[in-house]
Amino acid sequence: MPPKTALVTGVGREAGLGFAVARELAAQGFHAVLTARRLDAVEPLAALLREEGGQATALRLDLADSDSLRETAGQLADTFGRLDVLVNNASAMPDFRVLNALDADMDDVRTALEVSVLGPWALTQALLPLLKAAPAARIVNVSSRSAQQIATGLDLGAPLRSPAYSMAKYMLNALTGVLARALADTPILVNAVDPGNTATHPERGDAEHDRPAADSARDIVRAATLGPDGPTGRLFSDGRTTT
Repeated sequence: MPPKTALVTGVGREAGLGFAVARELAAQGFHAVLTARRLDAVEPLAALLREEGGQATALRLDLADSDSLRETAGQLADTFGRLDVLVNNASAMPDFRVLNALDADMDDVRTALEVSVLGPWALTQALLPLLKAAPAARIVNVSSRSAQQIATGLDLGAPLRSPAYSMAKYMLNALTGVLARALADTPILVNAVDPGNTATHPERGDAEHDRPAADSARDIVRAATLGPDGPTGRLFSDGRTTT
């Protein structure tokens, strides 16, 4: 029997969360399909997983390019014929230092929405036949606790950090529920995971208490390998269901 297949988006750096997720999935016997906008960035990472004894393939994928989505779907169909796990990990925080929604640059807002909301939505549509071809596929959307700034409301006068990024992740959580409802008559489960503050930027100076990427990755992989009685349309944080 061929191995289960898992596609992870946004795998462009060895220190990144996406690579940690792909590595854990490969360790659990999945054929990990690593994707990023630049093939030259992701190919060495797939090679590293193969050196570690895992099965891995690198593909170029641009979430903002409909032709790229169709090409990826075609490559997966030709090679594997199904997709067991889709991890929407790609993200963009173009407004890292912005503290007020009225100061947001609309180009930054469009970028954040394209990568974190429209991209996962369109990719799910493009890969749906492959997900349905698997016995019980799982979709995991990687969220952020930045979304909770909006979900829980703001104190008057409190800053909204990274408003474009935060709004995009809030909308990704909502999309998770929408997709779960749309797929309720299938074995496919759709959930979101807030990985918490994760140490993925040593070059920028990770905070002392940030979680290792491998720890956060395990939370995401747990959602990607839920059993048939697992929840759908939920948000997990620190391994627990929050909504």
